[in-house]
Amino acid sequence: MAEEDKPSEVAAVAEKNTDEFVDDDIEKVVPEKLDVNDNDDDDDVGQTERSGLELEVANGDIDNGKTAEELLEEDIPWIERFKQVFWTYLPLGFVAFGGPQAHVAILRDHLVVQRNWLDEEQFTELFAIGQGLPGPTSTQLVVSTALARAGPIGGLTAFFLWNLPGLIVLTVCGVLIATFVDEDNPPWYLIGLPPAAISLVFVAFYGLGVKLDKLGIILCLISSLVAIMINGSEPKIDPLWSQYIYPSMLACGGIVSYIDSIRGTDVRIFRRTFHVPGKPYGTYKSPGKGWDAESDLTMRRIGIPIWVGALIWVAWAVVLAVTVSIVGRMRRNGETPNQYLEIFEVMFRIGSLIFGGGQVVLPMLQTEVVPMWMKKDAFLQGLGLAQSMPGPLFNFSSYLGAVYKGVPGALVAFLGLFGPGVMLIFGMVPFWARLRHVKWFKSSLNGVNAAAIGLVGAACVILWEGAVTTFADAMVFMLALCLAVVYGIGAPWVVLSGGIFGAILHKDALGLGQNTWCSLGDNL
Repeated sequence: MAEEDKPSEVAAVAEKNTDEFVDDDIEKVVPEKLDVNDNDDDDDVGQTERSGLELEVANGDIDNGKTAEELLEEDIPWIERFKQVFWTYLPLGFVAFGGPQAHVAILRDHLVVQRNWLDEEQFTELFAIGQGLPGPTSTQLVVSTALARAGPIGGLTAFFLWNLPGLIVLTVCGVLIATFVDEDNPPWYLIGLPPAAISLVFVAFYGLGVKLDKLGIILCLISSLVAIMINGSEPKIDPLWSQYIYPSMLACGGIVSYIDSIRGTDVRIFRRTFHVPGKPYGTYKSPGKGWDAESDLTMRRIGIPIWVGALIWVAWAVVLAVTVSIVGRMRRNGETPNQYLEIFEVMFRIGSLIFGGGQVVLPMLQTEVVPMWMKKDAFLQGLGLAQSMPGPLFNFSSYLGAVYKGVPGALVAFLGLFGPGVMLIFGMVPFWARLRHVKWFKSSLNGVNAAAIGLVGAACVILWEGAVTTFADAMVFMLALCLAVVYGIGAPWVVLSGGIFGAILHKDALGLGQNTWCSLGDNL
């Protein structure tokens, strides 16, 4: 079926609980191409600022061998495009509820449908770039779309506008909880947040796992079992080993996926051709036609040459290697590293390893910060707050840093966790038009994503123990799960409902369901 003949039902799927791990899902978020002329009412801004240029082009006053559309776009002054980016992304940070799948739908509606800044194919490509990199994919999509409109400064501006509301609220909450809340006796208004937040992790795991192919399910299961084993085998296995085992599982998933993808094909190795027997067990999609790296307007407007992109990759690798080696050496020598350096190292390392962001980051964060920085109750309370905030779940880092070391700790943690994803999206764009056609890269991402989804499943088990400690917690969990799955209630309202229900059941209110969870087993 031709591209223009695809059924319009794809547009409706943009509202469903899709994920950011599987590259195929972008087709569900991005509908068929739209005719710009059908969006006159929604495109008033672009039409107004370009009307004079349109007249010049129509009269033939401007001609440099370029198409009319290129002239219209290129002749908009950069400062005007920057203002457009600022005023477009400023309100989005306050309304971006619902998780990554909703974020993609919001961005598509504002940038493709209403303003026509990008066509559907370009939006798809920018989304795909984020999927192939570690970090929060929706935030990387924000950065790359603004980058395509107003260059690097526009990209950085959009990044801070997108995250600013969540950063401020979670930092304040972290400072207040660390100062006024007893971790061993949380107040009634926080008691229902942890089980409500954990219910959303279960929902996310199901939504991600149900889309995996047969090989993906196997890799997901193995990854999940290994992660659970690491957290339950102390002292034989130190939980801190996860910082090495987790990325190793992601790498192994990519290798297995690539090997599976070449089954039944001819492979050339050292100038000799070998036939790999069998048929692929997984499902692999061929890349689309992509952009023309030499003449595409968006690629030129981004304004980052390949050598600058390479330098950004080198800078990321140097920062990662230096911080990890310094902190690691100090720990081996029995020295205590600087606390802010420790916060940055932990967050930057995790941000460099997690593909897709969101719920996948939770098991790594929990292993690193509990109980060293805070108790599990404080961690789960913050998770509930983060789930109810607009913007990406990576803003949770600011809460963790604030509980540990106040406002400075929040800023360091925020920059550390977001840093790798933002750096790499700037560094990858110049290479993407070429790299996306490399078969091994595309097929390897399937396995990496499947292994990462397995970590979300492990988080369900690992975090459940700390979130559900009484029968009242279990009741809150079931209510929140039902609201999210059956009635499709958004994450903020699920968390709020769980908090209210937990407060009603609290020992200082109705006092119902306060027996320890599974305490009946003690009498068997």
